Amino acid sequence: MAKGRAIICEDRCKGCGLCVTACPQRLIEISNKLNVSGFHPAVVTDYEKCKGCALCALMCPDVAIEVEREEK
Repeated sequence: MAKGRAIICEDRCKGCGLCVTACPQRLIEISNKLNVSGFHPAVVTDYEKCKGCALCALMCPDVAIEVEREEK
């Protein structure tokens, strides 16, 4: 089974929420904290459950998400 890890660059994220709706595992949410630009960035809530589908990264207009994948 494939396993992945979505890595969000919080400083580049504008908090648009597209990745939140794109994640089929519902593992991304908008943070209450502000980033350096004054936005509430998206954050991954549970890296262990990420399947590495990369839908979040495909939806991100700011290219703020990178997905690492590994095969088990």
